[in-house]
Amino acid sequence: MTIGASDRDASARFYETVLATLGIEKTHANAEFAEWDDFSVVGASDARRVTRRLHIGFVAPSRAHVDEFWRAGTAAGYRDDGAPGPRTQYTPDYYGSFLLDPDGNSAEAMHYEGMRSGAVVDHLWFRVVDLAASRRFYETIAPHAGLRMTRDTPERVGFAAADGSFALLPGPPTENVHLAFGVADNQGVDAFHAAAVAAGYDSGGAPGERPGYHPGYYAAYVLDPSGFNVEVVNHNRAPG
Repeated sequence: MTIGASDRDASARFYETVLATLGIEKTHANAEFAEWDDFSVVGASDARRVTRRLHIGFVAPSRAHVDEFWRAGTAAGYRDDGAPGPRTQYTPDYYGSFLLDPDGNSAEAMHYEGMRSGAVVDHLWFRVVDLAASRRFYETIAPHAGLRMTRDTPERVGFAAADGSFALLPGPPTENVHLAFGVADNQGVDAFHAAAVAAGYDSGGAPGERPGYHPGYYAAYVLDPSGFNVEVVNHNRAPG
């Protein structure tokens, strides 16, 4: 997951401050972006605009880590979006705390039985103008992006992949999102793009190699009904 920031350095400082409390250390940084494994922040530009109204749930090793995430963030002057405590509406043992990043995105630290292990991001929430239209898009690409629907109600549609989950909710829409899903071969990238375009969705970039990222990076891009840039990629790298 990559978000665009109005001030790359300010957003990087926020995430560095709060993610360190969860034992999540920065894995790469340069003048353009800062990265924590599967989560990164880049400076906004004409090509990548500021991400707003996104919710990101980060994995916390314990409830004490959830508490420290919130304490360190508020002590540093960042805005509270929900003090540490149980959120039993999600699961009986769900415990979370919430802060707002410099662009107003909701960052959560959460701990519960069955959450992702060895990961940075557990889940994402996106708000969309037309929930039914967004559901149809992700149902269309699901077989090609490794997704399965986990929830389908008028209030929320959920999808899970091998490496996390996301939910679509109605409301003032999340802005300027880029999502990438990994597949095992180039044919999977081709099939994703062909299925989406055949269903009437706009291409954001035909299948092909993008060596600017790394040799063998083979990807395609499609725009979902909310304008999110959805990518399927095969890294063409051997395990390990």
